[in-house]
Amino acid sequence: MISSPREFTVRFWGVRGSIPTPGIETVRYGGNTACVEMEVGGKRLIFDGGTGLRVLGKQMLQELPVKGHIFFTHTHWDRIQGFPFFMPAFIEGNQFDIYGAVGQNGASIKQRLSDQMLRPNFPIPLKMMQANLQFHDIAPGSVITLDDVVIETVALHRSNQALGYRITWNGYSVVYATDTEHLLNQIDPGLLYLAHQADLLIYDTAYTEHSYYHSSYNAEAAVGQPPAAWKAGIEVALAAEVKQTVMFHHDPGHEDDFLDQVEAEVQAAFPNVRLAREGMVLSVVPQQASKSN
Repeated sequence: MISSPREFTVRFWGVRGSIPTPGIETVRYGGNTACVEMEVGGKRLIFDGGTGLRVLGKQMLQELPVKGHIFFTHTHWDRIQGFPFFMPAFIEGNQFDIYGAVGQNGASIKQRLSDQMLRPNFPIPLKMMQANLQFHDIAPGSVITLDDVVIETVALHRSNQALGYRITWNGYSVVYATDTEHLLNQIDPGLLYLAHQADLLIYDTAYTEHSYYHSSYNAEAAVGQPPAAWKAGIEVALAAEVKQTVMFHHDPGHEDDFLDQVEAEVQAAFPNVRLAREGMVLSVVPQQASKSN
């Protein structure tokens, strides 16, 4: 069920990066790849279509017919691999608007999603999806307006052309910035603009300071010795005056115990920073404010 038009909630269906990591050592944080659902102003917005999208789709089957807007940051495998298994897209009567950037090779978002569903990669082509699918090619700087919900975009990563999104409604904003390009001693001005005074920043902190800058870093060997901080995300949040930050897109080598220690250390210094977990639901609008609208 879509929440009240006076509410703004964020639900995490997949929080892992690169590759799904099922198993007993990833139960608390989850092993599905990136997928975040926002219910805002009576609309359903979905960001990225990793394997978490399959789980969301199962939930949506209980609400038929359904409609929504799906936004892709980019088309790395961990952002699109759940799309062929998104069952609501195969059911007539459902409706989805799908947004993404044109690829470096000129491929539209429709073509990029279609390519992974062609043989020999997948047995069922995109044309078998019976829902009403409308594809929209967007670019950094694009602004999408859905009634009173505004979605702004910026470029986050030069090499993979990832898009960052800012969703604003009724004076509240959530920023989804993942696969960012970490620059030494510098904050991306586009990201800083996008995140300025956001109520919630969902930020890609897949790599700790050591694991990002040192390829030989072994997360399993470092259990019990988490790094001092995930500096990049915190520096962005502080500079942008963000109210709350969620660290997202966990490295597949970072198991529950390791992530627990990192979160404890970060929260000791920054209480408004937490790590994303599958199933976590956050309300952007304070309950009192929601009731008064």
